[in-house]
Amino acid sequence: MKLEEYLQRSNVKFEKHTHPVAYTAQQLADAEHVTGFMVAKPVIVKGATDFAMCVIAAPDHLDLKSVAGVLGEKAVRLATEPEMADLFPDCELGAEPPFGPMFNLRTVADARLENDVYLVMQAGTHSEAVKLRLSDWKRVCKPLVAGIVVQ
Repeated sequence: MKLEEYLQRSNVKFEKHTHPVAYTAQQLADAEHVTGFMVAKPVIVKGATDFAMCVIAAPDHLDLKSVAGVLGEKAVRLATEPEMADLFPDCELGAEPPFGPMFNLRTVADARLENDVYLVMQAGTHSEAVKLRLSDWKRVCKPLVAGIVVQ
C-alpha cells in the first residue's frame, strides 16, 4: 500500500510535495525548505526476535542502548540493507515513510519530535514527501515516546 492511500484510509490530511532527489533526511529538509528537526526519519532496529521502527529528527543520531531499554531488549542492532528491502518492498531503499503500523512494526518516537506542530517525511521515494500534523501522525502510529537519541 502506498503512503497516500494509507493516510487517506486513516483520515489524515496531508500535503504531498515533489522535490529534487534527496537521499538523506537532511537533504530532504533542504529540498523542502524546513529545519531538519521538522523532518521525521525512520531508523529500523532488530532486537532478539523482532524489528521496530524508531522515528527521530533528521539531524539526530539514534542511541541503541536507550532504544533497547524502551523495547525491553538486552540489545538492538541496526537493520541491514537486505532486511530493509524485505521489510519495505514497495519503497525505495532509504525512503521509507515513518509509519510503523503500515509495515506491522512497533514504533518508538523520540520525545524531541514533539517540539513541532508538523512533520515532513519521505513518502516511499527519494523525490516525494508529505507534510502532516504531528497529532495526526501520533494518532495513526501510536508510538512509544521516549528519549532515544544521543544527547
